[in-house]
Amino acid sequence: MRRRVMSALLCGLLSGCLVGPDYVKPTVDTPARFLYEPKEVADTANTEWWKQFDDPVLDWLIAEALANNRNVQIAAANVEQAAGLLTQIRAPLFPQFNYQGSAGRYRFSEGSTVALPSGVSNPTNAFSLAAGASWEIDLWGRIRRQTEAAQANLLATDEARRGVILSLVAQVATTYIELRALDQQLEIAQRTLKSYEESLNLIKDKFEFGQVSQMNVAQAQSRYETAAAEIPNVRRQIAITENALSILLGRNPGPIPRGKDVYGLVLPPVPAGLPSQLLEQRPDLLRSEQQLIAANAQIGAAKALYFPTISLTGSFGQASTDLDNLFDGPSRIWNFAGSFVGPIFTAGAISGQVAQAEAIQKAALLRYQQTIQNAFADVDDALVSREQRVEQLAAQERLVKALKEYEELAGLLWDGGYAPYSTVLQAQEQLFPQELNLTTTRAQLLGSAVAIYRATGGGWVNEADKLTPQPVAGSGWFAPDLPPVRPASQASTPSP
Repeated sequence: MRRRVMSALLCGLLSGCLVGPDYVKPTVDTPARFLYEPKEVADTANTEWWKQFDDPVLDWLIAEALANNRNVQIAAANVEQAAGLLTQIRAPLFPQFNYQGSAGRYRFSEGSTVALPSGVSNPTNAFSLAAGASWEIDLWGRIRRQTEAAQANLLATDEARRGVILSLVAQVATTYIELRALDQQLEIAQRTLKSYEESLNLIKDKFEFGQVSQMNVAQAQSRYETAAAEIPNVRRQIAITENALSILLGRNPGPIPRGKDVYGLVLPPVPAGLPSQLLEQRPDLLRSEQQLIAANAQIGAAKALYFPTISLTGSFGQASTDLDNLFDGPSRIWNFAGSFVGPIFTAGAISGQVAQAEAIQKAALLRYQQTIQNAFADVDDALVSREQRVEQLAAQERLVKALKEYEELAGLLWDGGYAPYSTVLQAQEQLFPQELNLTTTRAQLLGSAVAIYRATGGGWVNEADKLTPQPVAGSGWFAPDLPPVRPASQASTPSP
C-alpha cells in the first residue's frame, strides 16, 4: 500500500498540471462558396499545376528554382533554427547532468587561530572529482507551455517556408509568362518596323516622282521612328525580366531559355475547391494559426509564475588532499537537496506578464481572422480577374482583327486614289499599339490562372516541396513525447 501511494505521488509530481487555457480552434465564418466561382472547374489543386501550361522549359525552370532559390534555402535554415530553439526550451523537462573536477595547492596562514586538521600539511594539495544533477519539476506546466509555444513556432516557421515555395512557383511562372509576352511584343515591333520601312521607301519613291508631298514623307518617317523607338524599350524590359528570373532560379543574371510563345501556352483550368479548404491548405493561414497556438500557450507559461518553482539537486564524487587516495572509500562525498521558491509580492511583475501574454494572444487571434478574410478575398479577386480577362481578350482579338481590315482597306483606297495617305497612317497607328495590348492581355489572362493557384494553395505545395532543400533533422525536429499541436483537420507533420 505504501509503495502504491509513493508511486502515485511520484507520478503526480512528474505529470503536474498545466495552468492557463488549452488551445481551442476558433470558429470561423466560412462562406458556402466563392463569390465569383466559375461553373466549370477541374480537380487539379493537388497536382503540379504549372505542367498544364504544356511547356517543358517552364517545368524545368520551376524545378531549378525550387532546388536553388536562396529564399527557399533561407527559409529552410530558419526552420532549423526554430528546431534548435525548441530543443533548448524543452531541455529543462529532463534531469540535467554535469561533471566537475578541480586540483590545487593551498597554503594557510600559520597565524590563524583555526588549527589545521591533523595529518594535513601546510601547504597542502586538494583534488576533487564529482558528478552532479539538477531537475526542475514542472509541476505547474510552465516549461511544458513554453515547449508547446516553441513547437507551434517551429510549425509556423515551417509553414512560412512552404509559403515561400508557393510564392516562388507563382513568381517563376508569372515572370516567365511576362518574358514570353515581351518576346512577342519585340517580334511585333520588329515586324511592324520592317513594314513601316517598306512603306517609307515607297513614299520616298513616289515623292521623287512628284506623286506625294513632303508632308507624306515626314508622316511616314515619324511613324517609322515611333516603331523604332519602341524596340529598345522592349529589349530593356526583356533584359530586366531575364535578370529577375535568373535571381529566382538562384543563378547570376544571364540569358533564359525559351519554350512556347505566349499564344502557345495552354491556359490551365480553374481548380475545384471550397472556401473551407483554404483553412487546410494555405500556408499563411496555417502559419497564422500556429502563431495563435504559441501565443495561447504563453499565457499558461506566464500564469505558472504565480506558483512556486520546485528543484532537486545532487552530486556524488571524491575529494582528497592526496591524488593517490582520491578514489579510496573515505574520500567519497555526496549531497542531495530539494528547494522551492515562490513569489509573495512582485509589485505587478507577474500580473503584467500575464496581461501582456493575453493581449498578444488577442492580437494573434485577430490577425488569424484577418488573414482568413484576406484569403477569401484573394481567391475571389483571382477568380473575377480570370473571368474578366477572358472577356477582355476576346474583345481585344476582335479589335485587332477589325483594325487589320481597316488598315488593308485604307491601303487599297489610297492606292486607288480614293482616300488620303493620312487615312492609312491613322489605321496603322491604331493597329500597332493594339497588337501590343493583345499580347499583354493574353499574358495577363495566363497570369490570372497562376494567381488562382497561388491564392487557393492546395496539395501541389507538397509536390513542389519535394524538389526543395529540406531542413536538416535536428534533435528538436522530432519530439515523439511532445506531439505537435496541429489543427485536427491537418494530418501532415513536418518532415526533415
